[in-house]
Amino acid sequence: MAKEKKAKKEEKIEAVETAADVKLTPRLFTFYKEEVIPQLKERFSYKNIMEVPKLEKIVVNMGIGGAVQDSKLLEEAVRDLEAITGQKASIRAAKQSISNFKLREGMKIGAKVTLRRERMYEFLDRLISVALPRVRDFRGISDKSFDGRGNYTLGIKEQIIFPEINVDRITRVVGMDITFVTSAKSDNEAFELLTAFGVPFRKKENQ
Repeated sequence: MAKEKKAKKEEKIEAVETAADVKLTPRLFTFYKEEVIPQLKERFSYKNIMEVPKLEKIVVNMGIGGAVQDSKLLEEAVRDLEAITGQKASIRAAKQSISNFKLREGMKIGAKVTLRRERMYEFLDRLISVALPRVRDFRGISDKSFDGRGNYTLGIKEQIIFPEINVDRITRVVGMDITFVTSAKSDNEAFELLTAFGVPFRKKENQ
């Protein structure tokens, strides 16, 4: 009897460990394969599926100018950035000295996270579905921030739009830049890619 109980207990433990090891495929990755690829292939008459643009990475940057005077501001920014992205942040240092701002080369002034694969799609899903709709009087984002090479940068004014942030713990509201790096050969293709994912652009202004 004791052996049977022990065996059942071991089976349960093994089942839990196995389940923990199984990585669920992000919803937007499945959506990309099943919906976005066929849509873009038809839209741009691509002959080969490999021509279809894809999202390669998402870079989230927080610049903290006040960190020059108060290093705790940078610590808080790193904490918030890691909570938002679910990934360890890297510290950004000043590349040159600017005397007017009492900034010296090498001073720590910001934090950055680069998301790829599963975490990239999961972050994009939360950004579209949860965070952006929490922006006050939100009416969509501008299509004017493409860089001419198929990449797009979105400026966020307040980190508190992300539900991972505990408003009671923050001492300062800070913004961030979110850059979508794609394999698109043109801004128009990148626009259609992000739109297909559900990125809520306002009615395109340059048409």
